[in-house]
Amino acid sequence: MDKFYNETLSKLETSITETGIDADCSVQRIEAVIHVIVQCLSEVKEYVLKRGFKNVNEEIRFFKYQKPAILAKLIYYNAIYKIETKKPYRAKPIRKYLKKELKKLKRFFDNNLDFYKYYRSNNSFLDEKMFLRGNHDIKLWLDTYYFQSDQSFSTSHDYKVAKIIANDLIQVYIEDQLYNKFQKDKSKTQKKLKWTGSKVALIELIYALHYQNVFDNGNNDIREVAQYFESTFDSPSVTHLERYFSSKIPIWATVKFIAHCTSGTSLSMRVSILESNSLLFGGGVCPTQRKRA
Repeated sequence: MDKFYNETLSKLETSITETGIDADCSVQRIEAVIHVIVQCLSEVKEYVLKRGFKNVNEEIRFFKYQKPAILAKLIYYNAIYKIETKKPYRAKPIRKYLKKELKKLKRFFDNNLDFYKYYRSNNSFLDEKMFLRGNHDIKLWLDTYYFQSDQSFSTSHDYKVAKIIANDLIQVYIEDQLYNKFQKDKSKTQKKLKWTGSKVALIELIYALHYQNVFDNGNNDIREVAQYFESTFDSPSVTHLERYFSSKIPIWATVKFIAHCTSGTSLSMRVSILESNSLLFGGGVCPTQRKRA
């Protein structure tokens, strides 16, 4: 049984990969994957019914670990098929919809907490009741679908194991859609700041920050800092910034921009104005004033 199962599972995973689902999780490809898994389960069922099991341990292993591993794939892809086909338009409704789907997973977990503990702890004292055909115990709070299933190829808890495995995958899928996708979309829509000061001023600022070791504790090359500023602030190219300090900027002007920023009529004065207008700390009272109060 183990040899047949391992070969079948390997073949199934290859077939799923060949659909291209990893690169493009479209509805059409999900449909193709579901068809592949259904066919695989049909072949496994035919083999089991024809051959049977050598002993009780082999049967328990099949229904506790092997069948659920395949069935979980079907549950997972069927779930994301439903998610994708029912998903609304626009960002806000989509977020609301996906969060609702996550709550469904949480509800299943809460309703089956005891079995989660049993399965995750790798316990076995109830295995003969849960994973042998025709040996169910109604006192174990069985789901109604079990009584309607083909009990020649089902036990009272093999589907529930598959559901646990699938739900872990579904949660990852939803969270990826919910958080990573929206973070990417958000970053795409954010307007890039454009450096409108002089190139000399930018180079001066880069040198000042670099030699204060404010980036990675100074463990980087100044050109890395320059490249970061270029990409972040849509600034002119300053990669060869050493040329400017060696030939284009007179010695007396090398800190003109920094000096202006820190002069009494510039930075200090503007900070004072912001404080007095209650703009700096947002609440009308700065932190030190709150402490004294």
